[in-house]
Amino acid sequence: VQLQASGGGLVQAGDSLRLSCAASGGTFNGWTLGWFRRVPGKEREFIAFIRWDSGSTLHADSVTGRFTISKDSATKTAYLQMNSLKPEDTAVYFCAISRQTISSVLRNQIYYDYWGQGTLVTVSS
Repeated sequence: VQLQASGGGLVQAGDSLRLSCAASGGTFNGWTLGWFRRVPGKEREFIAFIRWDSGSTLHADSVTGRFTISKDSATKTAYLQMNSLKPEDTAVYFCAISRQTISSVLRNQIYYDYWGQGTLVTVSS
C-alpha cells in the first residue's frame, strides 16, 4: 500500500486548505484511513479517521467543527478539509492506513500500518 499526501502550503489564519491522500494497492475492505499531524519535538497527534467501508468518521476534539475528513472510494482518495485555520494548526500532516477493526484504538498511531510521507501546513498569524 502506498499513500501520497498533498495539498499543504502557507496560509493565513482563518484561511482554508484541503489536503488529499491518494492511495494505491491493497483491498481497503475493512480498513480505516486516518490523518495525523506532527509538530517538531512532539508526538504525532490524531486528527481524524474514516472507515472505508461504512464512511463513518471520528474527529479529534481540537479540530471538530473546523476540519472534515471524507473520501472518494472510486479513486481511493481521502481528503481533509481544514477551515478556520489557526497558527497552532501548523504541522506536518500525515495520512495513514489501519487494518484494525476496533474503533476505540484508531486514535493511536501505533495501530496504523502504512504511512504517507507528510505534507507541511504553515498557518501565519
